[in-house]
Amino acid sequence: MSDSVNTGTNAMVFVHSKVPELAMTAEILGTERSGHGVRIRADGLIATAGYLVLEAEHIWIRSQQGKGAPGYIVAQDYDSGITLLKPTLPLEGDYLNPGPSDDLSLDEPLLVYRSGHEEAFPCELFAREEFAGRWEYLLDYALLTSPGCNDWAGAALVDQYGRLCGVGSLLMELPGESDEELLGNMFIPIDLVSPYLEEMCEHGQRRVPPKPWMGALIQEYEGKLVVTSVYPGCPADQAGIKPGNIVLSVDNEPVYDLSGLFRKVWSLGSAGVEIPMLISSGGDLRHCRLKSIDRSVFYRAVAAAGQVN
Repeated sequence: MSDSVNTGTNAMVFVHSKVPELAMTAEILGTERSGHGVRIRADGLIATAGYLVLEAEHIWIRSQQGKGAPGYIVAQDYDSGITLLKPTLPLEGDYLNPGPSDDLSLDEPLLVYRSGHEEAFPCELFAREEFAGRWEYLLDYALLTSPGCNDWAGAALVDQYGRLCGVGSLLMELPGESDEELLGNMFIPIDLVSPYLEEMCEHGQRRVPPKPWMGALIQEYEGKLVVTSVYPGCPADQAGIKPGNIVLSVDNEPVYDLSGLFRKVWSLGSAGVEIPMLISSGGDLRHCRLKSIDRSVFYRAVAAAGQVN
């Protein structure tokens, strides 16, 4: 057990990024972000939570031994929320082999590894269930663990055999029957990307048709799908969708929750497809046709515009 603990600890790196003030995600996620990453191959390839380095202009990676180097993005997978990184100079350390996450049992003992911590954080698998995020994000299943770890971003979730199962994404309140608040973590299953590492490293992303992206943040509130924010210049903005609008239907099919909304949008085709929507604005109904795009293309365009300006 001590060998696996040492390996887990030494596989971790500290990740720090700086994001331009004009970046799309700067207001929501901040311009300086810090968290963890975990080496998953002997060549130094690192997996981390994508939001830590999203739109970053500078990335710094530091090993558990205190040595650091600038880092760069090897590949981004917006569907899973996992990003692959590498340092520009070799940094010593171990790595963890990605393992299966779909055969974990409820209440199975697990360990969370973080950079800067000698000891692992013990937890258990609380649930394996669907997760939908307002940023047009949907996992068929996420790994929910308990108790909650307060230093979770990019942390490594490891099973009793020393295999990497997930990458830390959120601290959240867990569902339960009790009125008592129970905090836990949401981990992204590593096997959402581990079968595709070679193609991601070669092409910067998975070789699948990109999902249609609207560019709106949508929240479930009192049984309604409420638009809370819209990125300037994105398809939702160009279609006239505003914060406070309520999404009622997509392609003449009523939608009641985030997972249903996203699945319906994505069922219409890949990025570029037109999305017919029915919107409620102050009680008035409005039909709009939103021209979707590839999320990664939009991020690159914003970054290029910022460099020109």
